Amino acid sequence: MTLSNVNTNNAAKAVPGVPRPAEPAHVIKTDAEAIRIAKRLAADFVTGSAERDRDRIWPVKELDAFSQSGLWSINVPKTFGGPEVSYATLAKVIEIISAADSSIGQIAQNHLGVVAAIRTVSDEEQQKLLFAEVLKGTRFGNAFSEFGSKRAADFETRFVDAGDHIIVNGQKFYSSGALLAHLVPIVALDDEGKAWYAIAERDAPGLTVIDDWSSFGQRTTLSGTVILNNVKVPKTHLVPGYKGYAVPTADGAIFQIIQVAVDTGIAQAAIDETVSFVRTKSRAWVDSGVDNAWDDPYTIQAIGDLTLRLHAAQALLEKAGYAIDRAIVDPNAETVAEAQIVTAEAKILSTEIAIAATNKLFELAGTRSTLAEHGLDRHWRNARTHTLHDPVRWKYSILGKYFLNGEKPPLHAWS
Repeated sequence: MTLSNVNTNNAAKAVPGVPRPAEPAHVIKTDAEAIRIAKRLAADFVTGSAERDRDRIWPVKELDAFSQSGLWSINVPKTFGGPEVSYATLAKVIEIISAADSSIGQIAQNHLGVVAAIRTVSDEEQQKLLFAEVLKGTRFGNAFSEFGSKRAADFETRFVDAGDHIIVNGQKFYSSGALLAHLVPIVALDDEGKAWYAIAERDAPGLTVIDDWSSFGQRTTLSGTVILNNVKVPKTHLVPGYKGYAVPTADGAIFQIIQVAVDTGIAQAAIDETVSFVRTKSRAWVDSGVDNAWDDPYTIQAIGDLTLRLHAAQALLEKAGYAIDRAIVDPNAETVAEAQIVTAEAKILSTEIAIAATNKLFELAGTRSTLAEHGLDRHWRNARTHTLHDPVRWKYSILGKYFLNGEKPPLHAWS
């Protein structure tokens, strides 16, 4: 299969939704348990990950196992029966899953971000209702971004008030998770231009999900099109998302830290694949004077360099998680800016190491590592695609303005 032969057989038609789980999901009790479960799932997910990428096989059973494990409710507050783990732990969970299959790690991103937003902006009654769904194993998808707008934060999707419900019209793209979701949060504007999350049933009349994602990377995130034609959403499921960015909150940093964790996961996978290949398949270079590829001094230096850079990114990722924890407990301009800044720092390093590690894999492992049978190109394609989520060049700008001029980062989902 060539990269231009992306399987989008369903692109011309709507894809039906998936049923809610028959049994309630597990509820995790501790941070340590969350890490243990993530490692167990990752050991299963890595098997078949290359085949899923190559043939664009939907990760249906893997996603069911992921959400039923309790890892999709780990940021539900304790007051509502959730684990409320540290965001350092949540980021580590996403990294572990993404090292096994980065598409599966990314699918959880918007779900966890919406759970965080509900905590920030919803009243107690709405929190109780929606968190109960999450704890049962209900998956949120994503209908946020739009393909043709001038900027990522410009939305044309709107809703009108219709009594006890609203009616939503518009079209979305990059809708990671929507295809296999149970509920689809839609970013839609009211008549004042304020952005809300209208959380619709996946099979609501007028809500059409099309599997037309044709990117060369992150191929099984199924991030295609959602068409909204007079979709009804009860007001109980209308979340005032705009409030999360009207004042300083950790919401933007939370969306960002999960992106960072996906990229450190990809980098970890690439370094692990490089080491394994060099140790088992690569040959020593003719001028090296050594018998084994793993004794090549330049390869040794390169692995040391890549691992150091990954560890630096991971250290900042953990630091960002704890900064987010503090901003949630005490949200103010200073704590939120600290969370945004350290998350931006982690985002820069995670982007750079993900691209470097996935590129260096082939240089160190040698020509035979490019053979299709190994499927190693997926790591570079996934890194290159996922790191485009928001431009790192603007992260440097955020850091410079903050450290030089004391200017705090903007409040939105990309900061």
